[in-house]
Amino acid sequence: MPLDIPSAPLSDSVGYARHAAVAIITIDNPPVNGLGHSVRQGLLAGVKKAADDQAVRAVIIRGAGRMFCGGADIRQFNTPAASAAPTSRQVVAAIESSAKPFIAAIHGNALGGGLELAMGCHYRIADRAARLGLPEIKLGLLPGGGGTQRLPRLIGLSPALGMILGGNPIGAARAAELGLVDRLADDDLLAAALEFASDIAAQTEHPVARNRPPPQDTSGLIAQERARLSSRRHPGAAALACLNCLDAATLMPFEEALTYERSRFEELVAGAESKAIRHLFFAEREAGKIPGITGKVEPLPVNRVAVIGAGTMGGGIAMALVNAGIPVTLIEREAAALDRGLATIRKNYAITVSKGKLSAEAVAEREKLITPTVELSAVADADLVIEAVFEDMEVKKALFDELDRLCRPGAILATNTSRLDVNAIASATSRPEAVVGLHFFSPANVMRLLEVVRPDKVAPEVMATAMALAQHIGKLPVVSGVCEGFIGNRMLTPYWKEAWFLLEEGASPSQIDRALQDFGMAMGPLALSDLTGLDINWAARKRLAPTRPKHLRYSRVPDRICELGRFGQKTGAGFYRYEPGSRTPIPDPDIDALIEECAREAGIRRRTVTDSEIVERCIYALVNEGASILNDGIAQRASDIDLVYVNGYGFPAHRGGPMYHADMIGLASVFARVEAWHAAGEAHWAPCELFRRLATEGGQFNR
Repeated sequence: MPLDIPSAPLSDSVGYARHAAVAIITIDNPPVNGLGHSVRQGLLAGVKKAADDQAVRAVIIRGAGRMFCGGADIRQFNTPAASAAPTSRQVVAAIESSAKPFIAAIHGNALGGGLELAMGCHYRIADRAARLGLPEIKLGLLPGGGGTQRLPRLIGLSPALGMILGGNPIGAARAAELGLVDRLADDDLLAAALEFASDIAAQTEHPVARNRPPPQDTSGLIAQERARLSSRRHPGAAALACLNCLDAATLMPFEEALTYERSRFEELVAGAESKAIRHLFFAEREAGKIPGITGKVEPLPVNRVAVIGAGTMGGGIAMALVNAGIPVTLIEREAAALDRGLATIRKNYAITVSKGKLSAEAVAEREKLITPTVELSAVADADLVIEAVFEDMEVKKALFDELDRLCRPGAILATNTSRLDVNAIASATSRPEAVVGLHFFSPANVMRLLEVVRPDKVAPEVMATAMALAQHIGKLPVVSGVCEGFIGNRMLTPYWKEAWFLLEEGASPSQIDRALQDFGMAMGPLALSDLTGLDINWAARKRLAPTRPKHLRYSRVPDRICELGRFGQKTGAGFYRYEPGSRTPIPDPDIDALIEECAREAGIRRRTVTDSEIVERCIYALVNEGASILNDGIAQRASDIDLVYVNGYGFPAHRGGPMYHADMIGLASVFARVEAWHAAGEAHWAPCELFRRLATEGGQFNR
């Protein structure tokens, strides 16, 4: 039975106890034992108390609850509490200078400042399931509590560089191999730590990370990594700062390098890039909350899922489910289509094995969870059915009518539609309360984003189940109301339209794509449309043509390209042409001529278009439509829109998403441009009332 040693409080989040000759300092600051101000106060008080107690010969620092310490309290960044004494540097300095050995007893996670605290201890013992890492770069920061200085001294420059620049934690066994952990605990961590303390208490000297020889960069690792980063369009301020700090570890005295590290951290934490990324960090934690449902409604059990359609989307969805251990019945109409889908799944897994990310045995276990069939009646034992069939309303309604008859009472029916009216699909059943939209993004086994579309009649427990399932399979669920295109594709439409209009006015496809990539987009809008397939959106435009207002500007450019049978990469030609087997877009003079012809037919006089105008019009088109989505209640919050665009459409994370980006520019400024374009006769720029009010009142989308 694990030891249970009561603690007396040193602060409201740190306790102190003594077991024989060993002092035990316990961090108890749920949920992650973050190193907030009261924790730092308690730790320093514990160090002093142990020093003053002549009976204490060794000290253990541990965490209560689920983990050792998840790092700094991010909520306190850019507040006085973050820099209030005692700082983490002062706490660690007190530990390092102690004549009595300190042992970090690590379970769960030791991340960021938590690992820096552990590295400040003389020894580290870890539960075998523990994970250790410095993930600060994922928040646009660097380890600012000595991580860039102590880690390379403990494990060497190369593995330290990988941990710091990658930001991913390593397991306890790997940490022990590297020398980051001194001993592994098999059972009761506290008992093992007490035994370890007894073993080393009699020693007169104890290892201190700061006193170890500085790392040597004999093979030029830092220069190589700096060159690699510099070749990117946006290398990231945090990555470059991390390299500079690691370089300082090889060149400067420890204290000087520590001061340099802290100054770089302070620059980053006050900078726009990290603030944007931290906005997204907190946005993720809000996105899973549905007012009136989260915390009040229990999700239903999902023990088996049926996926209908074994194409690109269906196969990817099946992989995402079995990767999380959920059995899947994969259904196709014809054996040949099913075989092709299974072959693609096997090919994808083979690639994963070849990269060393999964073992062949692990893949075999996942493939066993897939039951392929051409019998639709196999949905009968599924708790959830996800359809991923052709994007046609009548096809989907007919399928849902059949599913309504075949599925057991209580089963949830989900559609993977990317644009269609989920209310209309639900109306084809006698159980609209059980129908929900689950819009996965391609490739579904890789992309984190999942739009959970909330129809009018869906039951609260169905929404709760959809959100819980998404999180269980490692997705980032964002709730959307029902409208054409939901959040992401609804915003993509005006973004693409503005690119088409700019083509007619004088820009080239490559200029538009380059300007937006320089802004930070993962792909330009025209290369993106070639990748996704021009025929898909052509079908949507034809479907919506009868309802399109005649007074709105319409570009014939993409329609004319599709009429030529150019549907993008799949046909070797779209806005660009593509060599066989290549995804590299090549400018095509035939498209330039077609654009000029469309401009003449529309009476548009072409001119020189600047890169700044391209960026402004395309990005503000996203913002303007995002404002309407908020105004219409389609998105729950502006930060949800930011998550959709960063995680699903390649919007640069260092800009925080389109709505946050507009907030940082200033809504009054953005609104003035939108209103000016609208006043100039461009009716599609009409701003919504919410946008107008926030701009007038000095507000922000992300309040």
